[in-house]
Amino acid sequence: MKSGVLKAFLWVVLATGLCLAALPARAGETEVGDTRLGIGHLFQLGSVSEPRLSPEGEWIAYSVDRDDLDSDEARSRIWMAPRAGGDPLPLTSAEESSSQPRWSPDGRYLAFLSARDEQPTQVWRLFREGGEAEQMTDTAQDVLAFEWSPDSKRLLLLLQDPSDAELAAKEKGEHYEEQAPPPHVIDRRQFKLDYVGYLDRRRTHVYVLDIATESLSQLTFGDYDDSEAAWSPDGRFIAFTSNRTEDPDSNYNTDIWVVSAEPAQAPASLVQVTTNPGPDASPAWSPDSRLIAHTADTDAAAMLYATSHLAVSSAQGGQTRILTAALDRMVFQPRFAPEGRHIWFLLEDSGEQSLARIKTSGGKADRVVRGEDVVKQFHVGRRGEVAALISRPHLPPEVFVVEGGKLEQKTFTNRDLLDGITLGAVKKVAFKSSDGTAIEGFAILPAAYVEGKRYPAILDIHGGPQSQYDYSFSFEAQLYAAQGYVVIHPNPRGSTGYGQAFSLAIWQDWGGPDFDDVMAAVDDAIARGWADPERLGVTGWSYGGMLTDHVITKTDRFKAAITGASEVLYVANYGHDEYQRWWELELGLPWEPEARAIYERMSPFNRVDRIVTPTLILGGEEDWNVPIINSEQLYLALKRLGVETQLVVYPGEYHSIERPSYRKDLYERYLNWFGRFLQ
Repeated sequence: MKSGVLKAFLWVVLATGLCLAALPARAGETEVGDTRLGIGHLFQLGSVSEPRLSPEGEWIAYSVDRDDLDSDEARSRIWMAPRAGGDPLPLTSAEESSSQPRWSPDGRYLAFLSARDEQPTQVWRLFREGGEAEQMTDTAQDVLAFEWSPDSKRLLLLLQDPSDAELAAKEKGEHYEEQAPPPHVIDRRQFKLDYVGYLDRRRTHVYVLDIATESLSQLTFGDYDDSEAAWSPDGRFIAFTSNRTEDPDSNYNTDIWVVSAEPAQAPASLVQVTTNPGPDASPAWSPDSRLIAHTADTDAAAMLYATSHLAVSSAQGGQTRILTAALDRMVFQPRFAPEGRHIWFLLEDSGEQSLARIKTSGGKADRVVRGEDVVKQFHVGRRGEVAALISRPHLPPEVFVVEGGKLEQKTFTNRDLLDGITLGAVKKVAFKSSDGTAIEGFAILPAAYVEGKRYPAILDIHGGPQSQYDYSFSFEAQLYAAQGYVVIHPNPRGSTGYGQAFSLAIWQDWGGPDFDDVMAAVDDAIARGWADPERLGVTGWSYGGMLTDHVITKTDRFKAAITGASEVLYVANYGHDEYQRWWELELGLPWEPEARAIYERMSPFNRVDRIVTPTLILGGEEDWNVPIINSEQLYLALKRLGVETQLVVYPGEYHSIERPSYRKDLYERYLNWFGRFLQ
C-alpha cells in the first residue's frame, strides 16, 4: 500500500501559507501595508482542533484545517507541539487530509484518519521511532471514528453498514464509484439528512479490530445507529450512545449502552445503562471502569430546548445521579480525572464556555478556565494535566495546557498572520428587552473606531436557535469591523447559556420574543453612541436567517438584509427537510387545524408583502437541513413585489458553504451588498 513520505517525529518541514493571486480591488481585500483584516486572510488562517496529549505528557498532537483556494478544497494536517514549549512539527503531508489524531496508550504510535490512494477513509499510524505512515484498516466503507484499546492491541471502529456496491468494489479490489445509483427505497419516518441525502436502512455499528490478526468483528447489530463509542479502562467493555426505542425516528431518546468487547460475548452482553426519557449522550468511563459520566436532558418534553446536565451512572445500569441539576446550564464533553474523584466538563453560561470540574460525589462546580477564555475542546492527560483548545476575542482557537491552576499557550498557528492586523474591540453588553427581560450579547466595534463617532451597524443573528454568542474569535465579525461596521451579536430568547426557561421562551413562537430582543440589541447599540440609526443592516444563517426574515417583515428600519439558508413558509418544509421530529413535536401535524394555525402564524411568508428592505438571499443547492426551496420562495415573492433582491445558490453545497472558492464568493457578496446600501 502506498503512503506519503511521512517521517514522523523527525521532520522539520515548515508549513507555508497560501499565496493569493492578485485580484481586482473590491470590498474586503487588502493592499500591501494594510492593517485591516481582508477576505484573503481567511485562506491563510489555520483552524486548530483535536488536541491530544501523548501518554507520557511530553507532546500534544493536534489538527490544523486550511481552505486551499488553489485546489479548491479544505485540507487537514496533523501536527505536534512539545509540551515544554518550542516549534511544532508537521506529522502528515499537506497534500493528504488527515484528522482525529490518537496516541496509542503504550506510546509507540500515533494513529489518524485519512482517505488516500482513492480508497475509503481508513486508520493510519505513524511509528514513534520514525518511518512512513502505515495503513491499519482496510474496510469497504469509510471509518467514521476510532479509538485504541487500553492495551494498544485493538481498535474500536464506528462503521456504517456497507452498500452492495461498496462490497463489490472491495471484492474486486477496485475504487468504489457508483455510476448509476439505484432508486431510493424509503420506508423510514426519518428519511433525509443533510450531507447525506435520502436515508436507507444502513446503520452505524460498533466494531473491534484485532491489530495482530487483522480480524474485524462486529459487536452491535439491529436497525439502530450507534455513536460516541468509548473503551472501558480495563478493556473489557465499550460504552456507546444509541436510540433503541421502538421507533427511533419519532423521538430524541438516546441512551447509554454497554457491550462486551469480546465478539463471542457481545450479542448477549448488551446492557442499557440509562433509562431517562430524554437524550443521554457523551459517555466517559471512570478509571476503575465502574461508573460512566454522561450528559442527560431530564426534561424530554422540552426537546431541543432542554438543558443538558452532567450525570453519573453505574456501568451496570439502574443508578443515575444528576450532578448539575441546580445549575440549569448546558454541559458538554464530560471526562473523568485520572484520580477518579473529579469530572471535567465544558460549561456554557451567559456568553462564556468554561472548563469546569466537579466532584464525582457532587457539589459545586469549579470553573477552572472561564471569562474571555472560551474552551472549545479538551483532553485529560494521565497525570491530570489538561490540553485545552481555547479561543479569545482576538485569538482563533489554539492549544493551551492547564496544570496547577496555570494556563500556558502551546501553539501559535496564526500569530504571525494576525500580529500585523488591527482588530475591532469586543464588548460584552447587557440591556433590557421591550418587556423588561434581561438580555446579553456582544458588540464588535470598527477596527479604526473613534470615540463619539457613529458607524453603520450590522445586526448578525446566530443560528440554532439553541446556541449562543461568546467571546470566541469571529472572522466574519472582524471582517465587518475592518470595513468600518459595528457588529451586534445578541443572545435573544431561544439561546442557550441562560437556562431552560430562557431557551423555551420561543416555543411555538419563533420571531416573537426573540424579535423583540434583537431589536432591543440594536436600540442598545444606538443608545451607546456606536450605531448610526440611519445605516442599519441585518443578517443571519440558518435560524439566524429565519429570524432575519421575521425582522424584515416586521420593521422597515433596516436599509439592507442578507438571509442565508432560511425558512419562510414552514408548512412547506414538513416532509421536505430533516426535521420531521422537530416539526411534529413542537408544532404538531400540519393538517390538523390547531397545528396548522401555528405553522401559518409563525411563517414570515404570510407577511412577505410588508418587506421593503433590499434583501440578498443565499443557500446551498443540496441543503437538506433548510432546503433551498425556502430561499426560492422568498426570492420569487420579493421579485414579484418589486423589492430589490438577488438569489445566490451554491452548486453541490449543503447547509454550510464548504468549497473555498464559494466561501470567498460568499464573503465578497456580504461586503458588497452591505457596502452598497449602508456605506
